[in-house]
Amino acid sequence: MTRGYKPLAEYGVIGNLETCALVGTDGSIDWCPLATLESSSVFAAILDAEKGGRFSITPAASYEGTQEYLKRTNVLRTTFETESGTVRVTDFMPVFNEGTTEEPEVRALYRQVSCTDGTVELDVEYAPRFGYARAETTIDSVAEGLFASGEIEKVFLSTPAGADFEVDGADARTTLTLEAGDAEWFCLQYGMKAPIDPEGCEKMLERTVEYWRDWVHVCDGSESTCPFGGYAHELVVRSELVLKLLAYRDTGAIAAAPTTSLPEDIGGVRNWDYRYSWIRDGAFTVQALTNLGHTHEAMAYLNRFLRFTRSTDPAEIKPMYTLEHDATLEEEELDHLEGYKNSRPVRIGNGAAGQIQLDVYGELVLAIYQLAKSDREIAEEDWEAVRGLVEHAAEHWDDRDAGIWELRGEPRHLVHSKVMCWVAIDRGLDLARQEGFDAPEERWRAVREEIRETTLERGFDETIGEYGSFTQAFDGDALDATGLLIPLAGFVEWDDPRTQGTIEAIRTHLATDDGLVHRYKVDDGLPGEEGAFVLCSFWLVDALALSGRLEEARELFDSLVEYVGPLGLLSEEIDPETGLSLGNFPQAFSHIGLVNSALYLKQAEEGIEVQPFSPPDAE
Repeated sequence: MTRGYKPLAEYGVIGNLETCALVGTDGSIDWCPLATLESSSVFAAILDAEKGGRFSITPAASYEGTQEYLKRTNVLRTTFETESGTVRVTDFMPVFNEGTTEEPEVRALYRQVSCTDGTVELDVEYAPRFGYARAETTIDSVAEGLFASGEIEKVFLSTPAGADFEVDGADARTTLTLEAGDAEWFCLQYGMKAPIDPEGCEKMLERTVEYWRDWVHVCDGSESTCPFGGYAHELVVRSELVLKLLAYRDTGAIAAAPTTSLPEDIGGVRNWDYRYSWIRDGAFTVQALTNLGHTHEAMAYLNRFLRFTRSTDPAEIKPMYTLEHDATLEEEELDHLEGYKNSRPVRIGNGAAGQIQLDVYGELVLAIYQLAKSDREIAEEDWEAVRGLVEHAAEHWDDRDAGIWELRGEPRHLVHSKVMCWVAIDRGLDLARQEGFDAPEERWRAVREEIRETTLERGFDETIGEYGSFTQAFDGDALDATGLLIPLAGFVEWDDPRTQGTIEAIRTHLATDDGLVHRYKVDDGLPGEEGAFVLCSFWLVDALALSGRLEEARELFDSLVEYVGPLGLLSEEIDPETGLSLGNFPQAFSHIGLVNSALYLKQAEEGIEVQPFSPPDAE
């Protein structure tokens, strides 16, 4: 059954640094876990249109629905145009007490419904379904609202005065008629709270707008102080706002996406839960946020892992954690949900948490290194943690692993993982030398050189194309988009024929005519297909720009941003045949790619030499 599913680009996202909700152009909240992003869902119609649950406010008559964010905020406005009038629904979640462990003043989702012209009749459907629609849910009509409860959860919906809801078990419905100038409020609160008043709601809206505009980097798109200086500036602003939404206020952890199980292939099985904190994704996010001047978020993320690594054996470091830094992420399939457009299974948890992914050591050291280069002092106890990461990379670089793509087949000697182990040692050596820290520099240099020689010998195939290409794994000829990151890491130079050969091989074998890039085209142990990976497509832009091929890079970037949704949001993947968004949405990786590509393009246009991964000075 596919009835009731919207394209992903027809959703906007709102959040409060604890959780997020997806709101469709039809005014329906089809995804929202409470009270945190990792909690079970209260609304999940995006994963099962019949069973999942929703909270919709939609005109009773035919309409045209459009969405926009209030400028430089995560406050979403949906406008309905009907023959009889115009109505706007403004959705937001207030942010409180950021950077503290204090309880927020209120955990709530606000919905303002206002009529700006004529008269409009609205159908309101409130159908919460606790526990991913597994728990029995009941709704009781109480003073000034609706009280919904499950086995252990409860939410209170404050409703407009005079709204007469018809309650039937776990469903409540009513009709509202608004005339020009009318405005009503709904407020969904986690737990039982006091009723709200319209004046207080207006102040909460003002406060939320002010919060986001104070946070976003200060620049009108033309100021010389802006690192982006106008190049795709509004898309960069939206991307940084998305990345901030995915940062968990209590711990500084950064989620990969706010959703689970949105498929990489419609009807396929490649459906994963991305509501967790990957070391890799966080390290890339640190890079993007640092470039935008948001060092507070970067520091919060890295300090979290520095504290953790001080007391943890590097061998025990997992590739991903919960937002509360728990490594227990048992993967479970929810057989009772049909999945987005009948894409089963729906999964919660993620089994990749138990994999060995050696590249994370390089990515974590790299993120710490970048902050050190940004004048953040590395304390002696922090160095001991970094040294442990480097030592582990030096000792285990020749192991097989699952790598950046979390391959679920047999572990392999993946080239990207080898290069990132090289990066861990390379940047560790530079930190030790620059800061005067104690390190076995001679041994590290020897291992670094061994990794380089072995990778050039076994991870590069001279028979591919005119100049050869780096491969996905040792002693093979399969290509991987991570080959575009090898010069970014400083492993080879941009003008090296091996770099240009890899770029051309990936464009020939992994990219579509309009520049969408697949991660790889090789058996990965899973059935079915997947779309083109948005982040990899931006990597190609970076590689072209930093190789001096600026016109090609600019054309490709302009082509890629055509796939950005009307709200400026990006999914994980794009279907090359239809152009539709695939995978979890919105995706941090994709927005990181857009931010960094915009920066590299601007710097290349201005003739600024840039090495994104900050290689050390020559020894």
